Amino acid sequence: MTLDLRGLNPAPVTPFTEDGAVDYDAIQRLGSWLGSIDGVKSLVVLGHAGEGTFLTEEEQLDVIRAFVASTDGRIPVIAGITKEGNKTAALEAKAAVDAGATAGLVYPSHGWLRFGYQQGAPQSRYREIYEESGLPLILFQYPDNTKATYDLDTQLEIAGQEGVFATKNGVRNMRRWYTEIPALRAAYPELQILSCHDEYLLPTMFDVDGLLVGYGNVAPEPLIELIAAGKARDYEAAHAIHERLLPVTQNVYHRGSHMEGTVALKWGLVQRGILEHATVRTPLLPLPDGADAEIAAAFALADLGKVTASA
Repeated sequence: MTLDLRGLNPAPVTPFTEDGAVDYDAIQRLGSWLGSIDGVKSLVVLGHAGEGTFLTEEEQLDVIRAFVASTDGRIPVIAGITKEGNKTAALEAKAAVDAGATAGLVYPSHGWLRFGYQQGAPQSRYREIYEESGLPLILFQYPDNTKATYDLDTQLEIAGQEGVFATKNGVRNMRRWYTEIPALRAAYPELQILSCHDEYLLPTMFDVDGLLVGYGNVAPEPLIELIAAGKARDYEAAHAIHERLLPVTQNVYHRGSHMEGTVALKWGLVQRGILEHATVRTPLLPLPDGADAEIAAAFALADLGKVTASA
């Protein structure tokens, strides 16, 4: 049966202990809280926000298992599939299935970021992963300013392949967005379209079925309201939520690098009482002195307080 991701799909961080080990107790707190919120459709682990490529293979599988356990299997856990080659990515997906993942978010082969891709290569990546693992797959559209962004024909061909049921779109080029999203809708009406434009969600909110965002770690409640406003075509309500969250957006995602957003998300989870500290793994580095106070002030302005109840 096709997974229903028409709502909020947070991409959880991977918490660490202060000595750098994966913190499974914190995963339990984070996953059980997110999984208890009405409107959260899945947890998408081992992505950029989850520092997935910074984990050992054993840790990756243990993180999948831990997030599955955190909700007692009530909601799907989707795994980032990131290995470079098709063969290794397919085996990664097969192992993710065994660990409890119910779908996969397929990252482009990372060499494509620098050198681009051969026509037909992305299609082969999705096909081989699905044939080996049977894992339902999400098409991941990278930003327009990378060489791993897929042209429309490539997206259409992948979306039409067996096993592909949704797309996470982060093209970050509105000219392409307004051209390509309607084309995907027309060709595949059942394809679930999810925005991942954390830093400016409002312009994409009226064209999608849901969100697949790291932002869902720290502000699931207003983001679920934002999705509802977008589906209702209620711009006034959506804009009000955008303005409420703007201090948080600026302090988490308007930094020098989008990767810094992962560190800022962890500080946000400290503010919400889920994490005790914001430890990350290198090559991520701590934020500059004072950033934690700025993030705390932003969360106060947005009225995002401590989580009062988590399973």
